[in-house]
Amino acid sequence: MAGFKVPGWVLPVLLGCILALWNFHPLLVTRAVEAVYDLLTSAPVKELENQVHSLLEKMGVPRPYPDTIDCAFVGVGMVLSFSMYWLIIRNWRRRSRKTLEDHLDKVLSKVELLQEELERLNREELLASSGKGEVRIFMEGAFDLMHYGHMNAFRLGRSLGTYLIVGVNSSDSITESKGFPPVMSDEERCSAVRGCRFVDQVVERTPYVMSPEYLDMIVEKYNVDYVVHGNDPCLVDGKDVYAEVKRRGKFKYIPRTEGVSTTDFVGRMLLCTSGHHDYEQPDDGGALHKSTEKLMSRGRSISRVSSEKAFTYHPSSRFNTKMSVMRAFSKDIIQPPAGAKIVYMDGAWDMFHNGHIQILKHARELGDYLIVGIYSDKVVNRYRGSNFPILNLNERVLSVLGCEYADDVLIDAPWDIDRDMIKSLNIDIVAHGTIHDAATNPRLQKSYQVPKKLGIYREITSECTLTVSDIIGRINANRSRYLSKLEKKSKAEQEYYDERYGRDNETSK
Repeated sequence: MAGFKVPGWVLPVLLGCILALWNFHPLLVTRAVEAVYDLLTSAPVKELENQVHSLLEKMGVPRPYPDTIDCAFVGVGMVLSFSMYWLIIRNWRRRSRKTLEDHLDKVLSKVELLQEELERLNREELLASSGKGEVRIFMEGAFDLMHYGHMNAFRLGRSLGTYLIVGVNSSDSITESKGFPPVMSDEERCSAVRGCRFVDQVVERTPYVMSPEYLDMIVEKYNVDYVVHGNDPCLVDGKDVYAEVKRRGKFKYIPRTEGVSTTDFVGRMLLCTSGHHDYEQPDDGGALHKSTEKLMSRGRSISRVSSEKAFTYHPSSRFNTKMSVMRAFSKDIIQPPAGAKIVYMDGAWDMFHNGHIQILKHARELGDYLIVGIYSDKVVNRYRGSNFPILNLNERVLSVLGCEYADDVLIDAPWDIDRDMIKSLNIDIVAHGTIHDAATNPRLQKSYQVPKKLGIYREITSECTLTVSDIIGRINANRSRYLSKLEKKSKAEQEYYDERYGRDNETSK
């Protein structure tokens, strides 16, 4: 049976029983051995042995040939060897791996503390050098199909100061520069950026290519102390866009969030891949819940395109949702205060977009503390089918944690909300929107029977009608264009990681 595992206690118990039997009933063991010997030397077995020897002779195998007794000893030896491996070597390796994992956790925790201390010292130094009570940071970009990679960039940018201003490029300027518009509109992209907990202010419709004069205007108008950008070069017509602010000492860079990109998510939608799903989550709809501090992830590799007709995936880099990243995203999460009205709202939250942000905002307004439930990949796939969800559980958790309206998250949320769950989380209101992605399995339609019976169910009218299906539809409407873009971007990303990690094209495949 696929996935069947022998419990670790089976072999020790079995061997213990045999040894105990041999010790207390040696005659019984002797009779069993004699019975086996009689069987191996019986006429039918000897006849079979002779037939096998004849076959080996015809095949040209030189003598001598093993008899049944020899084969039995070899078989017993293999069983004993496997048992010794299972009992000693395998358990030793398990203990060694556990020791290394514990040591790694301690080292990562120490690194995290050192990073936080370094960020604190850097912030204090910046505040001291600025001579004022805050350090204002400016970042800009298209932020199309807003994801947790963008949010992590905002987090890193804000850590360099105390106030983050984000400019969102206009669709017109993006179209003029790239030749085609972004997937999301100006309003949708600005709303998504504005809903991020790390962003303090949004400047709408900034140009995709900023002139030195425009950048100077931004610095003066918004009293910007530092302009922040990724560590990849930003060149237009061979000139560095940020050359002037660099000359003035007002530029800082942040490292790229590796292993996550809009290209990867577009590829998942175009190619209908499901390799990013994590099915190691419980499949019982949420019998086991994980806290944000315990969630770990093995980020899936980004796509690499080999041709327009045939796509294959090769590991380029991996985004690991390590403890430090998860804690960084959830460091502001605190327990609900005594007497707080707690609101609960669950969903897949796939391709986290401004429609999700708006509905969470309205849900948060119903109480004092909002817990957002997030379904596992297996539950979402049962509900929606195909290769849904586009983002796996860990990616969706980070996306929700990046939203300023989420006070806490319930990872691997149960499909059905029962009385025990309501009581354990002290839920006062269960909220649900009127717009959601359609289910392919009608038997899995949500009913919210218990919350309705208790009178705590609230339906919120969704102002935004955007769904994941709409986003996929926009991309498929320009499929050939996005396939071409996917191929170019994937090749560029592969070259970036090959150069960064010193890999050649053969070893990276």
